[in-house]
Amino acid sequence: MGRKSEDDYVENCPISNVQKIVRGKWTMVIVFFLSQGTLRFGELSRKIPQVTQANLTKELRTLEEYRIIHREIYKEVPPKVEYSLTELGVKFLPVLKSLEKWAIEYDKMLK
Repeated sequence: MGRKSEDDYVENCPISNVQKIVRGKWTMVIVFFLSQGTLRFGELSRKIPQVTQANLTKELRTLEEYRIIHREIYKEVPPKVEYSLTELGVKFLPVLKSLEKWAIEYDKMLK
């Protein structure tokens, strides 16, 4: 058997897998807003005005690819598209809540 390289350990690290999903600058913010209910693209865009449409689209596609969110396309003219959390996305919410709690405590420590 050969020696494992550091890359092998990183590839098999569960945290590394999570990092692939939440690597986007706005990923956790998007999940937070979708935790409050189903939203259309324009609604998400208004809630996060700092993100460009291109980046929002990219992050939504990534979250959809990792099955964190669901994109529902309605056959209307113009087409209506809604985003919501999947069951897997809902299971991520306690993690997000823990991060929020930690962030609040961290901010208090810095003041």
